[in-house]
Amino acid sequence: MTGSASYTQPRCWVLSDGKAGTEVQSLGLAEALGFEPEVKRIGIRAPWRWLPPGIWVAPFRALASGGARLAPPWPEVLIASGRLTAAPALAVRRASRGATFAIQIQNAKVAPRRFDLVVADRLSGANVLTVLGALHRVTPRRLAEAAARYAPRLAHLPRPRIAVLIGGTSRAYRMTPRGARRLGAQLASLARNQGAGLMITVSRRTGAENEAALRAALEGVPAVFWDGQGDNPYLGYLSLADALIVTADSVTMISEAAATGKPVHVVEMAGGSAKFRHFHAAMREAGITRPFAGRIEDWSYAPLDETGRIAAEVKRHIEGRLRRP
Repeated sequence: MTGSASYTQPRCWVLSDGKAGTEVQSLGLAEALGFEPEVKRIGIRAPWRWLPPGIWVAPFRALASGGARLAPPWPEVLIASGRLTAAPALAVRRASRGATFAIQIQNAKVAPRRFDLVVADRLSGANVLTVLGALHRVTPRRLAEAAARYAPRLAHLPRPRIAVLIGGTSRAYRMTPRGARRLGAQLASLARNQGAGLMITVSRRTGAENEAALRAALEGVPAVFWDGQGDNPYLGYLSLADALIVTADSVTMISEAAATGKPVHVVEMAGGSAKFRHFHAAMREAGITRPFAGRIEDWSYAPLDETGRIAAEVKRHIEGRLRRP
């Protein structure tokens, strides 16, 4: 990032509560801005972690031992994501006397005006940048590198090759063995009837019983099923897929799939929330996703690059700050 002579490469912190889904959003934005961020993973003690961040008193005292220390020299830019990072991020901004440019990703239930910028959906304010989906680290360069690396390992699969990204039970959704068996049967039928090769990955939230049900349903069909051992082939699956099937519970996985520009089919699950209904409707209206009905369809759209778009806006704001006398 360019700027004044004093800040040709601003010091950047990524403030994380250790949750992978939120940390990756901050890292994706930091990297898109050209930073080499220092990741500060913090833990929050009771009772602070149970309280709304807007009412925390002395946030530095809330930091659990064993986590990162927040101390000078303060960063020029701080990027945080998630509710538990909001109050510590504001404490850093205050301690720096406003010299730290504080960016909060997601709605942390704190007035946006208290940050320099907020990146969120379904939130308004003069300093709010509205985002569709989740920021992430999937880039054309990373996809190309993964394609070159994993192509020989997956060359035996017939085409079309379908990446199947499976989440699991969350606060909003439920995955059951019955649902897993139904999805497994649909995928097996897809492989047999459309000649597809399947590249399947599950998450920690899938659960052993659901994973076993999926594996049983897919016996005898051309499929690779990552077992969690060795290198994670996730980017390889994205890059080499002709189309993708993603469960409805993960905004991040759907956003990363949409970065490929390939058809993204969304598997409905039991549950949901207003936030997810809004997201899924917006993605369908944008022509990016369609419901998975047991068959692979073909359509096209411009790859979704919200991380790049948001980074360009953030860069403009930061450079304006750094150019100030």
